[in-house]
Amino acid sequence: MPHLPALTLADMSSPTTVRHLRWTDLPKESVTAQLSRRLVTGDRMMLAQVYLNKGCIVPKHSHENEQITWILEGALKFWIGEDGAEEVIVRAGEVLHIPSNVPHKAEALEDTLDIDVFSPIRQDWLDHTDGYFHANVKK
Repeated sequence: MPHLPALTLADMSSPTTVRHLRWTDLPKESVTAQLSRRLVTGDRMMLAQVYLNKGCIVPKHSHENEQITWILEGALKFWIGEDGAEEVIVRAGEVLHIPSNVPHKAEALEDTLDIDVFSPIRQDWLDHTDGYFHANVKK
């Protein structure tokens, strides 16, 4: 699937422009065979709708961005910390906050839809330098 850029406020004529969007109108980017996403970015934050198939692994990584993950459907198991010693299962209706620079890994325990909020925006997602998705990922 060709790369379709996220909508950004930079695409608008004024940074004070208010936008009304529908998820179904936004391009759905296939990141791996088991993970896809839709993105909306502003000047300082990003909202992502992330679809993970059961068994999808998001390899261990960390980033400067503060992250809030809200599970709408399904469940994700997270391993938190450099050694992954802290484990938490986040289910539909639950939220996980991951502070900046905290290593984490996740596995979809079932087909999962989540909303991720990042601040600042994930530039690596926009310019496709998020190579950790492809390290040891089931294709």
